Amino acid sequence: MQAPPLDERALDVAAPRAVAAAVRENLGRVVRGKAAALDLALVALLSGGHLLIEDVPGQGKTLLAKALARSAGGTFRRVQATPDLLPSELTGVSVYSADRWEFRPGPLFAHVVLVDEVNRATPRTQSALLEAMEERQVSVDGVTHPLPSPFFLVATQNPFDHAGTFPLVEGQRDRFALVLELGHPPRLAERELLLGTGGIDSLEELEPVTTPAQLAAAIATVHALHCAPAVADYIVEIGARTRAHPDVRLGASPRAALGLLHAAKARAAMAGRAFVVPDDVKTLAPSVLAHRLVLTGGPDLRTAAALVRTILDVVPVPRDGG
Repeated sequence: MQAPPLDERALDVAAPRAVAAAVRENLGRVVRGKAAALDLALVALLSGGHLLIEDVPGQGKTLLAKALARSAGGTFRRVQATPDLLPSELTGVSVYSADRWEFRPGPLFAHVVLVDEVNRATPRTQSALLEAMEERQVSVDGVTHPLPSPFFLVATQNPFDHAGTFPLVEGQRDRFALVLELGHPPRLAERELLLGTGGIDSLEELEPVTTPAQLAAAIATVHALHCAPAVADYIVEIGARTRAHPDVRLGASPRAALGLLHAAKARAAMAGRAFVVPDDVKTLAPSVLAHRLVLTGGPDLRTAAALVRTILDVVPVPRDGG
């Protein structure tokens, strides 16, 4: 790859890299044997997007989300999604008091919000998250209220075919920067967990390692990193191939392409680079795109990820900065 211009190359990535390293160390104390998953969680955090953790019960989804929240600092709220959860229980309500209406904010008004088992909420309640995730604001009774900055939403969900779940609509899934699966821990990590290393006991010991202001500055720096036109074309071509694939009913949107770019920039910053290389894109594409695809055979995260990998195998990789 051709190096970026000098003014772009001079962009200081020390701050986002330091934030990532500190949060990564904290997460590793709690979630054992899952280095790749923790790196993906950090990519979501630094990219300024939102994170969806999908897996069967008991794999540590909520544990990882809580560790992220404790590490990031700022305000934190947790919502347990249930079929009877109302949209107003997320956004807040207007209450008439002392001869005037007062807005009482809901749990979305925090720097880090955990929505546990999000797909147990009804589609009507899930829709209350759309504006918050995309525009960082909520509208109640015709009045728009801005959310804190940064605003990072972490949602966990069980596979869609589990009892009592509602599939996330396409627009909802498209608003998550990436999705990760934890899976079963390695035997050694599971043994450590049984002997008291990691897990919920270690979570209670975590302290914040950054502040909302530092995190917001790190995200702004990440978004300013250099992307060569050839790499941008590479991202566009990958997205176009998903839309043209015969096994895909709904392919990657322009929002997905932008999400892939931001994720690639976050990975570059974590590596100490002020510019994106094709390997950043290729490594993250399955995690960023798979959950956004609607396959002709129905929703299947792993099948969609495999399909993205087959596309990556045939799309030419740019060799210079173009």
